[in-house]
Amino acid sequence: MARGGLIIFDYLLDESEDMHSLLLTDSSTLLVGGLQNHILEIDLNTVQETQKYAVETPGVTIMRQTNRFFFCGHTSGRVSLRDLRTFKVEHEFDAFSGSLSDFDVHGNLLATCGFSSRLTGLACDRFLKVYDLRMMRAITPLQVHVDPAFLRFIPTYTSRLAIISQSGQCQFCEPTGLANPADIFHVNPVGPLLMTFDVSASKQALAFGDSEGCVHLWTDSPEPSFNPYSRETEFALPCLVDSLPPLDWSQDLLPLSLIPVPLTTDTLLSDWPAANSAPAPRRAPPVDAEILRTMKKVGFIGYAPNPRTRLRNQIPYRLKESDSEFDSFSQVTESPIGREEEPHRHMVSKKYRKVTIKYSKLGLEDFDFKHYNKTLFAGLEPHIPNAYCNCMIQVLYFLEPVRCLIQNHLCQKEFCLACELGFLFHMLDLSRGDPCQGSNFLRAFRTIPEASALGLILADSDEASGKGNLARLIQRWNRFILTQLHQDLQELEVPQAYRGAGGSSFCSSGDSVIGQLFSCEMENCSLCRCGSETVRASSTLLFTLSYPEGSNTDKTGKNCDFAQVLKRSICLEQNTQAWCDNCEKYQPTIQTRNICHLPDILVINCEVNSLKEADFWRIQAEVAFKIAIKKHGGEISKNKEFALADWKELGSPEGMLMCPSIEELKNVWLPFSIRMKMTKNKGLDVCNWTDGDEMQWGPARAEEEHGVYVYDLMATVVHILDSRTGGSLVAHIKVGETYHQRKEGVTHQQWYLFNDFLIEPIDKHEAVQFDMNWKVPAILYYIKRNLNSKYNLNIKNPIEASVLLAEASLARKQRKTHTTFIPLMLNEMPQVGDLVGLDAEFVTLNEEEAELRSDGTKSTIKPSQMSVARITCVRGQGPNEGIPFIDDYISTQEQVVDYLTQYSGIKPGDLDAKISSKHLTTLKSTYLKLRFLIDIGVKFVGHGLQKDFRVINLMVPKDQVLDTVYLFHMPRKRMISLRFLAWYFLDLKIQGETHDSIEDARTALQLYRKYLELSKNGTEPESFHKVLKGLYEKGRKMDWKVPEPEGQTSPKNAAVFSSVLAL
Repeated sequence: MARGGLIIFDYLLDESEDMHSLLLTDSSTLLVGGLQNHILEIDLNTVQETQKYAVETPGVTIMRQTNRFFFCGHTSGRVSLRDLRTFKVEHEFDAFSGSLSDFDVHGNLLATCGFSSRLTGLACDRFLKVYDLRMMRAITPLQVHVDPAFLRFIPTYTSRLAIISQSGQCQFCEPTGLANPADIFHVNPVGPLLMTFDVSASKQALAFGDSEGCVHLWTDSPEPSFNPYSRETEFALPCLVDSLPPLDWSQDLLPLSLIPVPLTTDTLLSDWPAANSAPAPRRAPPVDAEILRTMKKVGFIGYAPNPRTRLRNQIPYRLKESDSEFDSFSQVTESPIGREEEPHRHMVSKKYRKVTIKYSKLGLEDFDFKHYNKTLFAGLEPHIPNAYCNCMIQVLYFLEPVRCLIQNHLCQKEFCLACELGFLFHMLDLSRGDPCQGSNFLRAFRTIPEASALGLILADSDEASGKGNLARLIQRWNRFILTQLHQDLQELEVPQAYRGAGGSSFCSSGDSVIGQLFSCEMENCSLCRCGSETVRASSTLLFTLSYPEGSNTDKTGKNCDFAQVLKRSICLEQNTQAWCDNCEKYQPTIQTRNICHLPDILVINCEVNSLKEADFWRIQAEVAFKIAIKKHGGEISKNKEFALADWKELGSPEGMLMCPSIEELKNVWLPFSIRMKMTKNKGLDVCNWTDGDEMQWGPARAEEEHGVYVYDLMATVVHILDSRTGGSLVAHIKVGETYHQRKEGVTHQQWYLFNDFLIEPIDKHEAVQFDMNWKVPAILYYIKRNLNSKYNLNIKNPIEASVLLAEASLARKQRKTHTTFIPLMLNEMPQVGDLVGLDAEFVTLNEEEAELRSDGTKSTIKPSQMSVARITCVRGQGPNEGIPFIDDYISTQEQVVDYLTQYSGIKPGDLDAKISSKHLTTLKSTYLKLRFLIDIGVKFVGHGLQKDFRVINLMVPKDQVLDTVYLFHMPRKRMISLRFLAWYFLDLKIQGETHDSIEDARTALQLYRKYLELSKNGTEPESFHKVLKGLYEKGRKMDWKVPEPEGQTSPKNAAVFSSVLAL
């Protein structure tokens, strides 16, 4: 059952007769026992039976667990101690001659209570049997003064026992002392008997359950903590049965005075005049946008899958409506605790708050990313330095022409942002909802001198504390990335990629498709007061909003359309001092900007960097709200609701133009579409374009007249103001049909919220609603209608087989005698399904950040930042099987804090091109080799490949990964090291002094061959399961350590070097 008491799932046990006991062994495993000769192990994640353990008849009624044993209580009065792994009986105590009632374990003590056989039958035994688990024998029984039915240890300062009788008597005593009658208390149950009893994990609360279904809670403080790091407890309604007399509703003459009412002389609420009241039924909440998106109509009935965004059978209602429809937009939500609390916590919606990854001892393996992203689109991880740009990376990815253009690009530059962005886009394409990380892209980003000069590279301390102004930062980053991509692609793009009619008119930006997409050609005119005029041609990739003067002092609410502000910003006119050639001195001049050609993608930096601009947005939103209220009149509703007749019109074009609700009109100033027209005198007309205009003029009207374009809003990047976390950046993106077709197989458009690895579908109005108290616009992206039809959207993989051929080393001292690999020949090129052994070694760039909790456990705040230092690939078949064809040491320009020599074999100097004797290459060069192998369809064999691919920043399909960690692994058991597997199955001693990637990759290949041999190519899983059992038994006996005989020498690479020299 869920925390709120609702049923999550039912599991029918076919072979079970009478279930008595449950034991949660970990967060996802459940043991179920009863009056049958077996105990079932159920996986709560898959809701499937995983193990069945045989027990003696008549079964198990009580189960407990410690770090040494499973304790099973039987109806015969016995308690058996079973092994945690095999469930075999290790010890057994015959506690009572009749039956067992309850028992508990703490430390080295086992205490039991039960029934003894008498002449008249079973009688409750007032002696508690106590056993010492160190010597496995009974100690002096404990006599109590109540009939014990339940008992629990309450270990606070001492190991006290709480003994409870079914009649409600409660006695506390020490298990090795004498019971004192003065320590007896009484619980007043509603029903005649107590049926259950338990103690909280914190030992601060006792809970009693009676036969009438009531729970009685005893605590030692008014606000107890029930378990460590507990969430706020949701209590049921208090039981009033014991304080109020029962009322029989079938008796008409029953006096209502039996109902207690406080004595008052004031007028009661029920005396409200009928003339001043009107019935107001509670309105139904709006239908989830995800349900409407996935709904399929059959006649007048719509069917949609349950999005599982709410608890089953529970519908949240707004119990407190706003006092007025025209309430203040600047009102801050009141904290439920008081004004002294931080209001931002309750004002910022949960999905907009900064998301963080909670690390465990397993790293990211047990973190549930699916909880934050139920779509098939890929999020981006935020823990990497300078990952504030994740939202903008998503915006660029969902621009179809940009995505195709970037993925078709490949150049020879070591640190090319266009190449790295293309690699990242490829990962986002392959992912099926799993998050990706832009570590390689951000690594190249940190090496660009212009990025550092513009202040775009944040220190870790500034990023963690939120000192930088993220809104200004992301707007500078937006200008920088467009300029950088334009420069990277300007000389390499194929002119045929653009098939538009106006392509030949471009000058400086015509060589790059980025220029054709984003560049706006314009003329800058400078008019001196002497009458001389200077005209210069230029281009820009984005525009910055320029707000009207005095907008901060005008509080009257003057209407100013977004289109007017945009036109003023594009056709900017300003007075400034400039050099005049005619006057030969600096003179006041009037500078104006005329547009020659509009871009296909209109990028706008909002520049809301002060209270002045924020107030302007807030005032304009209020004015737009009042105008919308007057325009729609009485048709507007408080919430987004659908009448019964509206459901029939959901699928029709007329049904899409339904009246918006008040909530959808609040805080909205930004239009979804704008119409721009070029005039003959190089002027520009801009106006807002609505769905009503579309219906009036027709969808093709904008293309009928030359120079008229309609731009649709595609993305908004907003700055979330949150004083608790320093703020964050999120993006609203309208995902197009082609992306949904590739990921979900459906063709439609939908707005999504991208908050790092949190992705959630939203209503389109949410993308343009900006509450300036916490949600501030930063960047806007408008695209021309039918943009994709102008561009070639085919992607041709630019990585060719030549990347695997021999290449020169960066190291100056590297010689052929030091070569540890032989590159592939042309006749050895891998094919689909070929095996390749892979291993990688890493170095540490930043140490792990962790904190020590009060209970002594360690909590990881930020994991260590690793960088790949060596990558080895060996041939998996053919006459040269086991011979490496890639053994690259990766040159790094970043400071290494730990070479991890004991585990990686990397020594200081191995990655330095000046002194290294290894085959040194760039990360991009080796990355291309691995990408080619992945794209060609080879299968990688290795040990722990998940971490290797994660650090290398590669997304590999699961069917191309054969990981020996999981091949030789039993569910819910420990992972086994490569060293132990090699010793156990191959009789090899590896990883003697340090690790060697050639040795590890070759060993993983041999282990995979051994797996195929033992499992008969996977056709006999039962026999292989027995082999794994023997492996784990041997590992436990050896403590998972490989014996080291005297005089033993590590094989190292002797076999490899000899075969290399022979070749």
